[in-house]
Amino acid sequence: MLPELDKTLLQKGIRPTAMRLLVLDYLLQQTVAVSLSNLESYFLRSDRITMYRTLKTFEEKGLVHHIDDGSGSVKYALCPEDCSTQEHHDLHVHFVCNQCRETFCLPKSHIPEIALPSQFKTEEINLVVKGTCGSCSGK
Repeated sequence: MLPELDKTLLQKGIRPTAMRLLVLDYLLQQTVAVSLSNLESYFLRSDRITMYRTLKTFEEKGLVHHIDDGSGSVKYALCPEDCSTQEHHDLHVHFVCNQCRETFCLPKSHIPEIALPSQFKTEEINLVVKGTCGSCSGK
């Protein structure tokens, strides 16, 4: 698995380091978006600043995108393969479960085009749907 992780980082122009490989491996195992606090809890003996810088590098290089889900804590999730340093293609809906508080990417649910007045310039779009996830609704 390690050579594949190296390859993934190198394809995005990211130098593989031990922490970057560990964080990427962790993200690949997740089915929900994660916060810096989630990473800290998982990697008990790691430095918060190093993990934060790792996430920021991943974001700058198009490997992850950040999600402001209204919780006050930024979450991160892996990007589609076609994201790059120049452009993220993560304009999809995010879903926050009101019961378990997990944040899910819904890449097949695209954000509709928003018609703005001509003098307005879009810089960021964030659409968060809140409700009950499939796991919690079955409880």
